[in-house]
Amino acid sequence: MRRSEDRGAVTVEAAMALPALVVFTMALVWALAAAAAQIQCVDAARAGARAVARSEPVTAAEAAARAAAPGGARVSVTRSGELWRVTVEAPAPGPGGLGLTLRAGAAALAEDAVEVNPP
Repeated sequence: MRRSEDRGAVTVEAAMALPALVVFTMALVWALAAAAAQIQCVDAARAGARAVARSEPVTAAEAAARAAAPGGARVSVTRSGELWRVTVEAPAPGPGGLGLTLRAGAAALAEDAVEVNPP
C-alpha cells in the first residue's frame, strides 16, 4: 500500500512543478525577443545617424532608421551643435509590451562640421 501513496505524491509534485516550468520558459522566450528588439533599435539608430551624417535629408535618415527598427518604433532626429542625434523607441514585444519601452540612441558628427584641411 505504501507504493501507491508514493506514486501519487510524485504526480502531485509534477503537477505543481509543471506550471512553474511553463512560466519560466515563457519568460525566457520573452526576454530573448526583447533582447532581439533592443538590438534592432540600436541598429536602426546607427543607420539613421550614418545617413544624416552623410548630409542626407532628415526624412531619408528617419526612413532608414524606421526600415531597420522593430514595428511601431518612434524615430527622432535632432541636431545639437556639431552632432546629429538619432533616437529610436519601441514597445517591448509581448502582450502590451509589458509596460516596457526599448530605447537606443546614436550620434554622428555632421559632415559640414568636419575640417578637411586643419590649420
